[in-house]
Amino acid sequence: MKEYELKKMRNLLFMGASGSGKTSLAEQIFFLTHTTNRLGKIDEGNTVMDFDPEEISKKMSLGLSVGYAHHKDCKINIIDVPGSPDFIGETIVSIPAVENVVLVVNGTAGYEVGLELAIEQLENEKAAKIVLVNRMDNEHADFQKTLDTIYENAGFNPIPVHIPIGKESTFEGVVDVIRQKAILPGGEKDIPADMQSTIAEAHQKLMEAIAETDEELLNDFLEKGELSEEQLINGMRKALANGEICVAFACSALTGVGVMAFLDAVDRYLPSPEDVNPISVLRKGEPAEFIASPDGELLGYVFKLYADPTMGDYAYLRLFSGSLKTGMDFSIPEKGVKERAGNIYYMLGKNREDAQELKAGEIGALVKLKNTRALNTITAPGSDLSLKMPELPTPTYWQAIKALNQSDEEKISNALQKVIAEDPTIRFEVNQETHENILSGLGEQQLQLVLRKLKNRYKVDAFLQDPRIPYKETITTSGEAQYRHKKQTGGRGQYAEVYFRIKPLERGEGFKFINSIVGGVIPSNFIPAIEKGVVETMEKGIIAGYPVVDVSVEVYYGSYHEVDSSEMAFKIAASMCFKEGFKKCKPILLEPIHELTVIVPTEYMGDVMGDISTRRGRIMGMEQHGKKQHLIVQMPVAEMYSYYPALKSLTQGRGRFTQKFSHYEKVPDDIAAKVIAAWQESES
Repeated sequence: MKEYELKKMRNLLFMGASGSGKTSLAEQIFFLTHTTNRLGKIDEGNTVMDFDPEEISKKMSLGLSVGYAHHKDCKINIIDVPGSPDFIGETIVSIPAVENVVLVVNGTAGYEVGLELAIEQLENEKAAKIVLVNRMDNEHADFQKTLDTIYENAGFNPIPVHIPIGKESTFEGVVDVIRQKAILPGGEKDIPADMQSTIAEAHQKLMEAIAETDEELLNDFLEKGELSEEQLINGMRKALANGEICVAFACSALTGVGVMAFLDAVDRYLPSPEDVNPISVLRKGEPAEFIASPDGELLGYVFKLYADPTMGDYAYLRLFSGSLKTGMDFSIPEKGVKERAGNIYYMLGKNREDAQELKAGEIGALVKLKNTRALNTITAPGSDLSLKMPELPTPTYWQAIKALNQSDEEKISNALQKVIAEDPTIRFEVNQETHENILSGLGEQQLQLVLRKLKNRYKVDAFLQDPRIPYKETITTSGEAQYRHKKQTGGRGQYAEVYFRIKPLERGEGFKFINSIVGGVIPSNFIPAIEKGVVETMEKGIIAGYPVVDVSVEVYYGSYHEVDSSEMAFKIAASMCFKEGFKKCKPILLEPIHELTVIVPTEYMGDVMGDISTRRGRIMGMEQHGKKQHLIVQMPVAEMYSYYPALKSLTQGRGRFTQKFSHYEKVPDDIAAKVIAAWQESES
């Protein structure tokens, strides 16, 4: 493959709402640049980027994919990510891998949920921001209205660099505002007469916006009243690289109109890896600036793992600096381990091309690495460099996962680890209290995809169900109890007697065992067995089968037998004594409460607040952020498990929340009675 200088590379991320045409746009680019020899279609299941069987059957992107095209003397790498909110993690991990983020927008759809969510991810990002209004050939497509809607809702002000010629079925090309040329599929022409004033106005607006980002340009502009084409291009590239402006283009991915003009603009106007220096890094864990270069220190970012059942794991890698060759050793600072680069590939969907070396600015894939995962830095051994990793959203949807067949229970864990390594927003853990395998993520669609991958790739059938709530048991008053364990069998008997004082502790204090035995009424060697008997009983629960917390147990009296007493006898006596005493101390159930930040557009506030109160939620505060309200809410986990779909429904998909554990508190008596009754019935 041809080698490219850093300034002749472009890395693009296509992001936006589901159905905006990202995958079709990539397909058209591959076809027009002769990267492929036929134009694939989503409906036919033969596009380059949607190659996973699940994507083909669903006719939508479910995971990110990578491709490339050669255009003129430039190499363009493309990352295509899903638009569904369930897979927003794919967008978040991809942003640091590129210089240019292309928001592909449906010119007929208005301000969609997926677009809103995509734009939110860019709020604090320095990456160049480009709006590409797609589907310009569709009925009701409106370029300027689309840009106005983005500005009104998000505060982004996309400035047109290309303006469409014609609209809907008459959309036939674009005018390049900088070069003052009409670009049609058949070639370049003069600007249509009826567009002269529109283009003059757009040219003036673009000059003003670019001049305002640079003092030297501003002085020139104020003095001469205009900027040269060279000043405009260099100024725009610099302003984009610094995240100071947002520019807009137009096309139809279906017909291809405007796509080649956009590719020319990518080459001419958008920043290269060279333009974004210096980049932000961590040096010995502290923020620092770093000049990335082909001859510089090795620095790369693994942004995705794709588990191929036949080839093993592909690690998708953006190399910022230095070069990585087959057989080279490198370090993963996050894990403190070394790896060796095996085969290196350039990826085009599922197809791959051998690369003996990956150079600064490039995107490629490594295979069969032992320790490397998504969100890992790649550096030279001994380096003190690393990258600050993007922050991923916390789970908003939880399910217990079980194998359909008992024989698959052992296989499910290994298979799950491979599947969820592809998406770092999915978490898998064993709940120590309920002993369930809990899968959590950002939505139902995301977790259902895990099930399908388990079945299709690893032949493991599994199902999801609502998790048990990890309640805990405790007491509200103090009490005393005594128990004598006496058993006479044919041989040696069993004898142990204990007296307990049981008291409640402050929430979160756990368990306190106090030995107040004096005078040897119970020999000291039996005391650990007494404590063990209490602890084991606490773990199993007493009134509803949940762990007991926040109690103090004092053993203050008892008796023993020279022959018949044993550790086992005292363990049994302690267990029975604790059970009896616990029931006298007005036991209650505790439930976990989480703190949620619920983010909703202001117009849905009434419905959302009403719904929170029906879920036993408490609103602790609220803040206005632009057109959205951030509600700080405390909500029981029992209600939170089903909250995500309800919030989506109430807000037409525009509401979301983040959450973290807060504390445990008393379960209302009516709910506790049902939980206790259900457990007693299951035990009988």
